[in-house]
Amino acid sequence: MERKNFLKSLLVGGLSVPAVLSACSKSSDATPATTGTTGGTTGCNVAPTETEGPFPTKVPASYVRSDIRDGKSGYEMTATITITNSNASCSPLAGVLVDIWHCDAEGNYSEYGGTGMQSTNYQNVHFLRGRQTTDANGQVKFTTIFPGWYNGRATHIHVHVYSANGTSLKVTQIAFPEGSGTALAAVNGYAKGLSGYTANKSDNVFSDDTAGIQIATVTGSTAAGFTLAISLGVPA
Repeated sequence: MERKNFLKSLLVGGLSVPAVLSACSKSSDATPATTGTTGGTTGCNVAPTETEGPFPTKVPASYVRSDIRDGKSGYEMTATITITNSNASCSPLAGVLVDIWHCDAEGNYSEYGGTGMQSTNYQNVHFLRGRQTTDANGQVKFTTIFPGWYNGRATHIHVHVYSANGTSLKVTQIAFPEGSGTALAAVNGYAKGLSGYTANKSDNVFSDDTAGIQIATVTGSTAAGFTLAISLGVPA
């Protein structure tokens, strides 16, 4: 389904679960990932192109801020994202705009809801969305919460990178490490638990990421909070 038609459908009623999963799947113009060194924070990792929907930020320029919690409860997480230039040996890319957005602890997104796809209506709030400009090291840092999950998807964060003049450079997504001893296991899906959770290997966005390029490094604890770090290469 084309994004413009998908978003239009949000305004007129709910969608079935298969329609939601289709909208969350790989973008039709996805580019293959290439890498010099795999891993969450080092090497020359070219971020795959992924879908922006189904809950993109409607007016991202309005949310220039580093703390994106807006009072949302959950385990605190500091996310440091390094943007590099894949057209220049993955050198740090300063002065580009980085938007992120993700669901809350219950799996709901702000700016949407009141439909069959998300029954809780959060159309008039803007939590867990924000924009920052990369520094000289190509980095942005956000204070947020550990994301929850919803049916059909692994835990994830959406990222959209723009040039300083607003040209889109990359839309991608960040995955989380899974398994015993990970932050994901410690959070345990918050109140929902992990029964019915979709793992990265079965997720329709992350399943082809065999090199783990989209998996961030996540450390910390539920008591002290978590730290996420990842490096993403974009063509600039």
